[in-house]
Amino acid sequence: MTRIAIIGGGISGLTAAFALGDHRRAGALEYTVYESSPQLGGVLRTEHVQGCVVEAGPDSFISEKPWAADLCRALGLGDQLIGSNDADRKTYILVHGRLIPMPDGLMFMVPTKILATGFSPLFSWSTKLRMARELLHPPHAGDADESVASLVERHYGAEMVDRLADPLLSGVYGGEAASLSVRAVLPRFAEMERVHGSLGRAMLAARKKMLRPANKPAPPLFTSLNRGMQHLVETLVPRLNQTSLLTCTPVQSIQLEAEGGWSVLAGPKSGHFEAVILAVPTHAAAKLLSNCSPELAAELAAIQYSSSITVGLGYDRSVRQSLPPGFGFLVPRSEGKQLMAATFVHNKFPHRAPEDRALLRCFFAGSNSEKMSQQTDDAIIAVVRNELQQILGLRATPLFGRVYKWKSAMAQYGVGHLERLDRIERLRQQLPGLALAGNGYRGIGVPDCVRTGQEAANQVLKLQMTADLPRAVAGDSSLR
Repeated sequence: MTRIAIIGGGISGLTAAFALGDHRRAGALEYTVYESSPQLGGVLRTEHVQGCVVEAGPDSFISEKPWAADLCRALGLGDQLIGSNDADRKTYILVHGRLIPMPDGLMFMVPTKILATGFSPLFSWSTKLRMARELLHPPHAGDADESVASLVERHYGAEMVDRLADPLLSGVYGGEAASLSVRAVLPRFAEMERVHGSLGRAMLAARKKMLRPANKPAPPLFTSLNRGMQHLVETLVPRLNQTSLLTCTPVQSIQLEAEGGWSVLAGPKSGHFEAVILAVPTHAAAKLLSNCSPELAAELAAIQYSSSITVGLGYDRSVRQSLPPGFGFLVPRSEGKQLMAATFVHNKFPHRAPEDRALLRCFFAGSNSEKMSQQTDDAIIAVVRNELQQILGLRATPLFGRVYKWKSAMAQYGVGHLERLDRIERLRQQLPGLALAGNGYRGIGVPDCVRTGQEAANQVLKLQMTADLPRAVAGDSSLR
C-alpha cells in the first residue's frame, strides 16, 4: 500500500487529502496530514459576532477561477455559495485626503470608457492625455520579465501606478507594483501588449467578445459562502479520514531514502512514506528540503512573503447610514497612511451583517503590517479608528473589534518568478515522490490553492500507478 505524507493542513493540503479520498477508501493508499498548529484550514477562519460574519482571512474568492466553487459543490455546499452585490459595486481611491470613485469602465486599471475617465477627478490632465495616446501604443514584445509598475508606467505614467496599480495589487498580494512580476501577476497584460500594443485597444476587443445576451446576467465578481469561508473547512474536514489528521504536530525534517521513499521526522508521529506533498509556504518547504536538495531549497527560499493584518469593526445603524455607498476604498502609499484598504462588508455581502449593523474590514500589509504586528490589538484598533476618522469622518465607537495577524502569509511573485518556477520544477522532478502545493507558485487566492492541492494529489497518484504497473505485469500470466 502507498503511504503519502501531506505536510500542511491549510486548504491546499486538505484539498490534496480530499482528492486522494476515493483511492484511500478503495484500499490503494493511506495519507497522513501533518499540521503544526492546533487548527486545520490555515487562513480560512470566520467569527460570528453580534449577527455579523467576520472573516479573519480571505472574505471571498474570484468567481472567474472555478476550482474553489467546484470544491464547494463537490462537498454539497453549492446552495451556500453567495455572490458579491455587484449592482452596488463602487470603489473609492483616497487622493489628497478625498475619496474619489473609480470611474466607470475601468477594467482593473485600463480605461475602456474614455468619457467617464476623462471627466473623473481621479487623474490629472497629463495622465488623461497619456490614456488617449496609449491607444496608439505599438506592440511590444519584451525579452525579459519586468515589474507591473514598469509596464503600467510605460503605458499610462507614474500617476496611474501610484493611484491604481499599486493599491489594487496591495490588496491582493500585500506587495508593491514596483517589485511584482507582470508575467506572473498580470500575464494577460503582457500578452495584450505583445499582440495589440495598446492595453486599451486590447481590452475593448476583449469586451466585445465577452458581450452577453441581455437576458443573461453577468456572474458576480466575487463568490463566498453564506456562513463564511471557514464553513468550507468545517465541511471538508469531516469528509477526511480523522485518524490521519495530526494537528499540533510540526515536522522537523524530511529525507529521501536511498532504498526509495521518504522519512518524515515528526517526533512520535514520524514515519516512512512513498510520497510527500509539501503544502506549506515556500520558506517552510525550503527548510524541510535543505538536506536532500540544497539547490531546490535555495530556489524556494528566494520566494519572498509579506505579512498582513485584518481588522473587523462593527458599528450601529447610524454609521451604516452615514457611510458612502459601494464596496470600500483603497489608499495609495503616497497618502502617507498606514491603512491600505477598507471594505464595507455590509454592502459587498449584505448577508454578512444585520440591517442595523455596519461591518468594516480594514487591511494592513507589507512594511506597515510588519511595524504594527508587535502592537496590541487595542493599539491597532486605535490606529484604524484614527485613520477612519481622517478618511471618513467616522468618530463613533465600534460595538466590537477583532484583529487578525498573519505573519509571512502572502507570497510575493517578484520579477523572474516564472523562470524560478521552471527551475523549481526541474529540481523537484529529481526527487521522486515529491509534490508541491500552496500559494507560493502560480496563484495566491483560494481557488489556486485548491487547484495546487488537486494537482499535487494527481502527481503522487501517477507515482503510485507507475509503481503498480510492474507488479501488475509480473502477476499477469498471459504476459509471461
